[in-house]
Amino acid sequence: MLTRVGTAGAVVAGVAVLAACSGGSDTPTATQGADGSLAKVSDIPVGGALSARSGSDKILLVQATAGTVTAYSAICTHQGCTVAAGKSDLTCPCHGSVFDLTGKPVSGPATEPLPAFDVHVENGAVFAGKA
Repeated sequence: MLTRVGTAGAVVAGVAVLAACSGGSDTPTATQGADGSLAKVSDIPVGGALSARSGSDKILLVQATAGTVTAYSAICTHQGCTVAAGKSDLTCPCHGSVFDLTGKPVSGPATEPLPAFDVHVENGAVFAGKA
């Protein structure tokens, strides 16, 4: 009986660790459009970011100022966890690294910026790649 309880506890603990590395469920996430767009510009908060996917790439769409959208890899440069879109910054839930809206680390342990990801805007929608 104690072995089964111990195993169940280990499974629950393992799921909790995996959830911590996923970026959390309260992270705003884009819904890909039928036209292949990553998100609508209107869905990205001004002064904030939105989590998205481009194929298998996890990215963060940022609208630091109204109408200007940039994107960065959502993979933390410290140990590869998924960085979450915050209200005014980008935060790694695994070890507490915080990045500003330009992808630069403002508090560690990460010391390298998030790599840029090419996006462009067409008709109010954000698409992967250069225009």
